[in-house]
Amino acid sequence: MRRVDRWLFLGVLLAITGGLGFLSSRHTWTADWTHGARASLAPESVAVLRALPGPVAVVGYLSPTGPLREQVAAIVERYTRAKPDLALSFVDPDLDPAASRQLGISGDGALLVRYRGREERVESPVNERNLSNALERLARGGDRLVAFVTGDGERQADGRANADLGVFMSQLGKRGIRAVPLNFSQTQGVPDHTDLVVLASPLAALPARSVQALVDYLHDGGNLLWLTEPSNDDLGTAPLADALGIRVLPGVLVDGQGSTLNVQDPRIVVLGAYPFHAITRGFRDTTLFPQVAALAQVSAHDWAVVPFLRSGERSWTAFGGIDNDQPSTVAFHPENGELKGPLDFGFALNRLSPSPAKSEQRAVVIGDGDFLSNTYLGNGGNRALGERVFDWLLGDDVLVDLPSRGAPDRVIALSQDGLNALTATFLIAIPLALLMLGAGIAWRRRRR
Repeated sequence: MRRVDRWLFLGVLLAITGGLGFLSSRHTWTADWTHGARASLAPESVAVLRALPGPVAVVGYLSPTGPLREQVAAIVERYTRAKPDLALSFVDPDLDPAASRQLGISGDGALLVRYRGREERVESPVNERNLSNALERLARGGDRLVAFVTGDGERQADGRANADLGVFMSQLGKRGIRAVPLNFSQTQGVPDHTDLVVLASPLAALPARSVQALVDYLHDGGNLLWLTEPSNDDLGTAPLADALGIRVLPGVLVDGQGSTLNVQDPRIVVLGAYPFHAITRGFRDTTLFPQVAALAQVSAHDWAVVPFLRSGERSWTAFGGIDNDQPSTVAFHPENGELKGPLDFGFALNRLSPSPAKSEQRAVVIGDGDFLSNTYLGNGGNRALGERVFDWLLGDDVLVDLPSRGAPDRVIALSQDGLNALTATFLIAIPLALLMLGAGIAWRRRRR
């Protein structure tokens, strides 16, 4: 009887093993146990794939020798799990040199993504960020045209000066957003097929015809990004502010909470928390804003105005000059009309579009343009926030650039107090404890 039981158990075990083997050949199950699911696609990449109904072809013009094909296959496999109709194939560029020359392929080859007759090249190196950016450009259906107002000292979209936006816009260009100049002295209004107009911190007063052209553009349903500055409240832009139902408050916004991050100049506003809006949803990066103008909604309007940038409790609007050598000595003077914070300096506006060709009209007003400049773009989450602003204005709420997802132990974030405690522990407390322990051991041995 025991022998029969043993054979029966062995048969059941073999049947279960064979069944599992058969099922594993038909179905796959993957579990990602890494921190933040770093071995899987980011939610932003999945959102881009959902915006691409139908098959997508990824073609690698790569030599069969070397590790590139294997590396590309490992990356694309993540996308195939989320979108089964995304197919990967390889072509040896040495076997078809004419096609390679026509595609401009040389050196280590290239990776192309094809969708509904359109094609995008994946930037090097091939990783999730660059592949998702190529897919995003395909999802957009073509380049988005962003017109930058020029002629009155505005920040240049292709400029390399410290105050210009060249670095930021070159990165947006990889995602299918193309910047073009717009000079109202050379054109009667905003050209057709313009997806967004940007007025970026003019230095001189705008001519009346330029302001009127912007107001007319808003009345026709166009989307607008206005980056203003503390000194921009007297540049003839009052009609534009009235059309938006907002006002640029006088003075420079100062905030003392930056001192907790070793930012000694209170004119540099540091944010780590944001009011809820589609632009800031899930956004937790620290951003830095030099020389900020506070904003206010001053009249009832058909715009829905939502603040998404707000200073801290220790902020106020400072009037008059601030000593550049000792900016931290600035004080709050309510008797002079200075306003106590928290104060808003970023507004997102939307309304039913006056244009029958569009369903919604959007605008963003921010009381600082330096945070996207070549000088300050690399600080914290400045670039990521700027990309979110452009994506929202262009109506691509789900098409956002991918955040870097590294291991959590690669970067240690310590406050100044924590760093002081760590220094005192390892440089003073532990050596002193070891010295006392050694002295105690030596004393006990001498007594013996």
